[in-house]
Amino acid sequence: MKRPFGKKSKEPKEEESEKPEKKEITSLVDSDYNRKKLFKRGVNLMADEKLEEAIVVFEQALRIDPDNIETLMKLGYARFHLDEHGEALKVYDKILDIDVTNPEAWNLKGLVHYEQKNWAKALDSAEKAIESDPTYGMAWYNKACFLSLLNQVPESLEALKRSIEIDVKNARKSIRDKDFANVRIEEGFKRIEEVVVLESVRQGYHTIGSIVWTTFLDKVDAEKALRKLIEKGLIIQNEKRDGLSKIPIYDLAPNVAEKIGREKKGLFGITRKKLPKPVKNLKELSQVVQAAKESIEEEDVEKTIDIFEEFIDPTKLGEQMIETFFDEHREIRLWKIRLKDRGEDYLIENKEKMLVLFDNIEATVTKKLRNEIS
Repeated sequence: MKRPFGKKSKEPKEEESEKPEKKEITSLVDSDYNRKKLFKRGVNLMADEKLEEAIVVFEQALRIDPDNIETLMKLGYARFHLDEHGEALKVYDKILDIDVTNPEAWNLKGLVHYEQKNWAKALDSAEKAIESDPTYGMAWYNKACFLSLLNQVPESLEALKRSIEIDVKNARKSIRDKDFANVRIEEGFKRIEEVVVLESVRQGYHTIGSIVWTTFLDKVDAEKALRKLIEKGLIIQNEKRDGLSKIPIYDLAPNVAEKIGREKKGLFGITRKKLPKPVKNLKELSQVVQAAKESIEEEDVEKTIDIFEEFIDPTKLGEQMIETFFDEHREIRLWKIRLKDRGEDYLIENKEKMLVLFDNIEATVTKKLRNEIS
């Protein structure tokens, strides 16, 4: 550790006694400024794929603050991508010496073991990441991969399903992931394919060609999934004339569309959400949003959890949230779980993100209230 202390020539005069203290404060501020400046430069070098140079800069930043987790994380990541696996492990171990419950460090350590084809150690690291944060979707996904590679098929499917419950994007990701070769033939994996197809249709892709293109499924597998979804009453099939022939068109069944809404493609392929029906009880929703913002500002964990439950409970605002703010509803549900697990620290870390989400909900509700009044 750098210790920049010099010799004192003599005691300061009484009237000058404030000066060393001011200099020390300035020095501390300057050190933190320099560390942040070096950190930003290192991140920019990583973005330009200049990993060796980035490592040098991160190590310079660590001379100022050797235990800065943010800098250590980037250093480990850069070494990992240069295939310096032993050095990357040393960095992640140092982070875990500082904070043994850091889920990202455990997850990244698991990926190093994965690259070394040490599946058992990789699995152990993924499980420790999940112990630290049970709602860490990527750790669940990686655990599913490692279990598949260890040929623990039922356990792999359960972990994969859990990762998809946390983030539906993991379903699509799993379709072409070679690590799931051992579980792809299982009936449970076929249901995951159905989830992927259903999500594709919800986003506005209605023909077999566009569904195959967006899901990465083979045409045969996509058609099988569509048949299953039709049998379950989740998808309906119609026909559209294309020249002299007709082609099948798939859409959400009306009851499903009402519950989860649709996304339709606009110009240039950008999606825009079409709300399934007018928002109900707007004033009540607005009041609860205000209460949520206040409890978050106050950093009151218990009160925030109770208010979040109002957005989730179908007998309160849950149904209305699913109909109008589907993605936000899922985010609030995850936040509630994480607050129960990690408490005040998690609330403080994610305070700004939560307030932004509720500001956006409030803006939408206010606009709809004005429209109703007019």
